[in-house]
Amino acid sequence: MSEFLTDTIQFLPVLLRGLGMTIVLTLCALAASIALGICWAVMGMSRSAVLRGISLTIVHTVRGIPIIVQLFCVYFVLPDLGIDLPPFLAGVLGLGLAYSVYQAENFRGGFGAVDRQLVEAGLSVGMSDRLAFRRIVLPLGLRAALPSFGNTTVMLLKDSSIASTITIAELTRAGQLLAISTFKNGTVYVLIALLYLAASLPLAAFVRTLERRLARR
Repeated sequence: MSEFLTDTIQFLPVLLRGLGMTIVLTLCALAASIALGICWAVMGMSRSAVLRGISLTIVHTVRGIPIIVQLFCVYFVLPDLGIDLPPFLAGVLGLGLAYSVYQAENFRGGFGAVDRQLVEAGLSVGMSDRLAFRRIVLPLGLRAALPSFGNTTVMLLKDSSIASTITIAELTRAGQLLAISTFKNGTVYVLIALLYLAASLPLAAFVRTLERRLARR
């Protein structure tokens, strides 16, 4: 036990730096997934059959490819096309794209939950379709999508560990290098698991609190 505590004190600074990178990567990928997810959801609700078809194709294609393969395509295949991205940006783009399709489903469900009578009321007072969407559907739909959005965010935090495969120095990658150099595999990976747990539990608790508040309202 004393050896574990000694190793923990020695390893924590390195792992905490990796955890910091994990959080930054998660937040950046989350922002990308939100922007793309709203785009796919709006296209999927469009009156244009072409836009709906494009959205449906993107969602099913991205969902059907493993996240690690998407990261490899962004990091290793794009340079063959003349687009050479640094590892962090490739990780943000790959994770953001992978999770955008799940965010799109969250937002689509949220937009669909908006009372149609509210939209009709907006149209009846002279709002255009776009204005009604921006003023009524978008804010109310995002609010309705918050609980599922929170769960998706927790999943993204954990799946950010996949970015270690393209040399991003996040928590898992930092732990792998530490384990290789010290041969303390058990201690290192237990600490990694505890740090992921410490990061995800408060987020999960926040999601549950948010769900309860929205249910009361």
